[in-house]
Amino acid sequence: MLDLTNLSELSRTHCISLCAFLVPANLVATGLTMVLAALRRSKIRVWQSAGVASIFAVVLLWHVFTWFEVGVVMIPTYVLLWLSSGCLITNISAIAYRYSRLNRLSVIKERLISSLLF
Repeated sequence: MLDLTNLSELSRTHCISLCAFLVPANLVATGLTMVLAALRRSKIRVWQSAGVASIFAVVLLWHVFTWFEVGVVMIPTYVLLWLSSGCLITNISAIAYRYSRLNRLSVIKERLISSLLF
């Protein structure tokens, strides 16, 4: 069974190393998701990139909440909370953008074909 108390303590003990890895990982993975969505790559690649980036964002969000759990309320915790929430929202938006773009293009294509046929 997974003991969240020990895992939270481990997270707080190794805060510097976790943040040193998770902050750049969040930024790079979310940036890649945005680039893939903007370049209209396949939805599988966008989903994969957004999935990996979302995992990084959720882990960083959980790490910040472990600090809130023990009462540490400082500017860096809010900055990391903002960063992880922003990355998570950006990844979800990239997936939604990809789908909305496909839906709009398919509607335009269907209208164009139907106007040409009739």
